[in-house]
Amino acid sequence: MRLRLPGHASDRSETSDRPGTRRTPFTGATPAEVGDAVTRAPAPPEGRGPKLQRASRNLAIASAQFLLIVAALVVLFYVLGRLWSILLPIVLALLIATVLWPLTRFLRSHRWPPALAAATVLIGFLAAFVGIIAAIAPQVADQVTELADAATAALQDVQEWLQGPPLNLGEDQIGDAVDSVINSIQGNAQNIAGYALTGASAVGSGLINLVLALVLVFFFLKDGPRWVPWLAAQTGPRAGRHVAALCYQTWTTLSEFIRQQALVGFIDAFFIGLGLWILDVPLVLPLAVLTFFGAFIPIIGAFVAGAFAVLIALVSNGLTTALIVLLIVLVVQQIEGNVLQPVIQGRGFNLHAAVVILAVTAGSSLAGIIGAFLSVPVAALIAVIYRYARDELDERSPEIADDGTRAALIGDESGAAVIQEPVAPPTGGPSEERPVG
Repeated sequence: MRLRLPGHASDRSETSDRPGTRRTPFTGATPAEVGDAVTRAPAPPEGRGPKLQRASRNLAIASAQFLLIVAALVVLFYVLGRLWSILLPIVLALLIATVLWPLTRFLRSHRWPPALAAATVLIGFLAAFVGIIAAIAPQVADQVTELADAATAALQDVQEWLQGPPLNLGEDQIGDAVDSVINSIQGNAQNIAGYALTGASAVGSGLINLVLALVLVFFFLKDGPRWVPWLAAQTGPRAGRHVAALCYQTWTTLSEFIRQQALVGFIDAFFIGLGLWILDVPLVLPLAVLTFFGAFIPIIGAFVAGAFAVLIALVSNGLTTALIVLLIVLVVQQIEGNVLQPVIQGRGFNLHAAVVILAVTAGSSLAGIIGAFLSVPVAALIAVIYRYARDELDERSPEIADDGTRAALIGDESGAAVIQEPVAPPTGGPSEERPVG
């Protein structure tokens, strides 16, 4: 007689061959042998362990790469923040140079010396800016007293409304609230003085940055055409054309942004200013100028400028006029945003409205009004660089311009220059999102 171990193959086969015995998926084992500890999860195959190890290794590598990228971005923004006092005048100078370059190029094409053409255009720009300020200042000085009296009368009307139904606040309650506000202001007088000092310091720093930016504008207008050849010459022959093409695309984007927003701002300022003039609202010219410059901060700038116009109309002319001004602002902005701007800008920067709002919010929180002004151009430039890199990875030849030419670096030891050489159009066609400007 032979002894059989439990679970032996011969034992299992013998058991499984008995009539009425139910087989289980466990290699011929019966339910009595496996008990109730049965799960519907599949048993792990032999290759699961190595696959899990490879997945864990890939996840660790991806996580390390992500952390390195985040660390690099943190260092980059830290360096940019430390160098912001230097970068801000450069960025402002570039934006101003995009406005003044067409006239400078016109004078240079008519045999004006580069320095003379740059100086003439810059002085003309400063004269026009000072002339606008000189035209606005007397109107503001004449009407600010009238506006202050109207504001005082409006506050008295608000006080009478609070004393009447349905609030029925007593004069003592209103006086106590006013006294509480005054005491709070007096208690924080030191902080307010500190804020004022900080504001004065910011104004002084802004003036210094503006002067430095104007000096840089002169050099950009005078020597700007030499920048792209110099920068391309610092790279290799293959990378030179990409550097030149990317420089041209970013410059075109900045130029188109300033030109398009200036036209949109002029249309808004003209029609809103015309409505304010017809309704006899004070400070028409300052409000029109504010509306014009507000157009350079998309979405947010138009809202703020319109709110100022409605507020001044409410203080000076009453609720009915303020409602009419609000209607005019809404109609003009809707026509501009839905009809004129798509026609003027074409496909524009191809930036979603949510991206624009987030960019303006981030810029204003980081650098105030200047940050809000620079946020959309910076976001558009980032989009240009990203799309250029993406098209290059997809082999769409983003360096080829719409006219079928591309930048090429030529020269020898005596100097270098960038020319536009004709090439065959790319096989895959241009990218659908490339025209950002």
